[in-house]
Amino acid sequence: MKKFVLVILLLSIAVSGIYAQDFTNLTGAKICSMKKTKMKLPGTDFQYSPNTPRHSFDVQNYKLNIDIYKNFFSPYPHDFKGTNTITFRVDSTLSSIYLNANNASLAIDSIRIVGGPTLVYTHSGNILTITLNRTYNVGEIVYIKIDYRHLNVSDDSFMVSSSGYVFTDAEPEGARGWFPCWDRPSDKATVDITAKVPSTARLGSNGRLNDSLVTGDSIYYHWISRDPVSTYLTVMTAKTGYTIDIVYWHKLSNPSDSIPLRLYSPSGTSSATVKAIMIPMTTYFSTAFGEMPYEKNGFCYVPSSAGFIWGGMENQTLTTVYAWSSSVCVHEYAHQWFGDLVTCASWANIWLNEGFATWNEAYWQERTGGYAAYKNAIINDDASDYLSYNPGWAISVPSWDVTTPDQNTLFNYEITYCKGACVLHLLRYTLGDSLFFAGMKSYATDTANFKFKNSTIPDYFARMGSVAGQDLSWFYNAWLYQPNHPQYQNGYNITNVGGGQWRVNFLAKQVQTNAGFFPIPIQIKISFTSGSDTTVKVMNSTNNQIFSFYFNRQPTSVVFDPNNEIVIKTASLIMGIDETPQIPSEFRLAQNYPNPFNPVTNIDYDIPKNSNVKITIYDMTGREVAAPVNEFKTAGKYTVSFNAMKLASGIYYYKIQISDPTGRTGDFTAVKKMTLLK
Repeated sequence: MKKFVLVILLLSIAVSGIYAQDFTNLTGAKICSMKKTKMKLPGTDFQYSPNTPRHSFDVQNYKLNIDIYKNFFSPYPHDFKGTNTITFRVDSTLSSIYLNANNASLAIDSIRIVGGPTLVYTHSGNILTITLNRTYNVGEIVYIKIDYRHLNVSDDSFMVSSSGYVFTDAEPEGARGWFPCWDRPSDKATVDITAKVPSTARLGSNGRLNDSLVTGDSIYYHWISRDPVSTYLTVMTAKTGYTIDIVYWHKLSNPSDSIPLRLYSPSGTSSATVKAIMIPMTTYFSTAFGEMPYEKNGFCYVPSSAGFIWGGMENQTLTTVYAWSSSVCVHEYAHQWFGDLVTCASWANIWLNEGFATWNEAYWQERTGGYAAYKNAIINDDASDYLSYNPGWAISVPSWDVTTPDQNTLFNYEITYCKGACVLHLLRYTLGDSLFFAGMKSYATDTANFKFKNSTIPDYFARMGSVAGQDLSWFYNAWLYQPNHPQYQNGYNITNVGGGQWRVNFLAKQVQTNAGFFPIPIQIKISFTSGSDTTVKVMNSTNNQIFSFYFNRQPTSVVFDPNNEIVIKTASLIMGIDETPQIPSEFRLAQNYPNPFNPVTNIDYDIPKNSNVKITIYDMTGREVAAPVNEFKTAGKYTVSFNAMKLASGIYYYKIQISDPTGRTGDFTAVKKMTLLK
């Protein structure tokens, strides 16, 4: 991928020239990243707690009534009038609420309790603070109606084109630019949208078309989503002269029932390429991840010339695309499961959206080309680009729970998309297909916890670990919360131990200094003077780990990771290592690294004898906050990865206690200080 050349071109040529560029050979993930890095983000408004954020009220429904009739005619203004009736449930006793509403885009005319009094409000700093008519208690349902106007200003949320397009585009936090809302992905609500347009226009939105009323030269489109939607996935897309092509996908669970898949095309374009894959794509993803659950689905074509900056946007049940590109549509359609059906709880969990959708592009290749085609896409489209242009931060940064990063960071192609897909591949490789796909379907179909709800990275791995019967925290602590990737300098030797027996010792050694240790199963291929090769798969759980294998025939050579399953790594292998295991001569507790850290750090320790080992983390008050190690260990060198995601910034202490279970030697205790800096 000639990424830097492409960026220079995009920045240096005129807009009209950009529109003419040919992006047909790019992956859907690349095009998606290009689009989303062009969005403008509002300033930080609030502080939020980690994991799935909670606040004092829970929006149940947004009912919007919007008049955009005049936006289709010269001089194509951006202003419109609207009402937003918000239904919310009180989650903690309150007498006021605040919403997101951009001051530059929205003007508030009045707010009132439905069927009740007018309310006092302030609108400043993109925050709409509403004083309610009384104190409400937990569990009460409140209805407020906001009369507002979108001002005649251009923004990246509500867009108007002289070519007859009027549409919205909201990721990550742009919904606040076209209607007042609680604009975080964690608060899903049903939506009910009525929009007035000219009779020559066609308008699509979330959910089903409940009705359309023709009055004179106008149409009132009424769309209702029975399924909850995150605000950034709420959409309204319209154009004069759209043609609508509908195909029907018959449910796997009930073939007599079907779901319409709607394709909105402007004149001069053909959706035939995408239309041809809609039914097989729906079946393929439904089989793997659970039946497509929506009332309808579809795509709207909005070109770059209309202001939709490349790529695609996976609005729930109505994706916006810049072209009828099969790669874009595969990527965005996969989001209907991963991103829409199950949505990241905060932007620190964006991997659950973009990493999964990018991985699914490769998985789609597997449908016709088998595992080899899938693997080729992972290596050539994802791993190659990441290894070439890795900017050096982690996939998930806990501070993004609190402060939304700039779009070039959040939607960075190499990290969020490419490395994200590679890490999901590593999980598939680690678990094996049976457990991996069983876990993925269990995750996406769990109505109690995830389906039509939100998820965090630990939530996802808890489900995958439950299906796999193992704790997977070691995996995500290393591969998602650490930057960079392993750099192997492995070694081996072959020894004739007599009696017709041969031994292969293999040293798994990582030498990167820009990250801690990356645990992962490794494969070692051994060839012999006679007979077929043997490939063994062992868990590489600590650095400088030696594995010994015995054979009754003579080995001749060793290959590390012969099928390149650990797709993001560098590796070398030399013949010649010390035959004896690396047993330290004394007890040792090393300074953690990195230090300061956020949120993952690594602690090395050496034990010269088989011992009981306990490592405890304390805060400044002496309170124990974690105990990452508490078990019997054989003599050797160890690394433990500690994840402080749920802890506040500050000084902490870690203490090691080592005791001989036989009581023949004394205990060893050491304490060191470390700094968590978020």
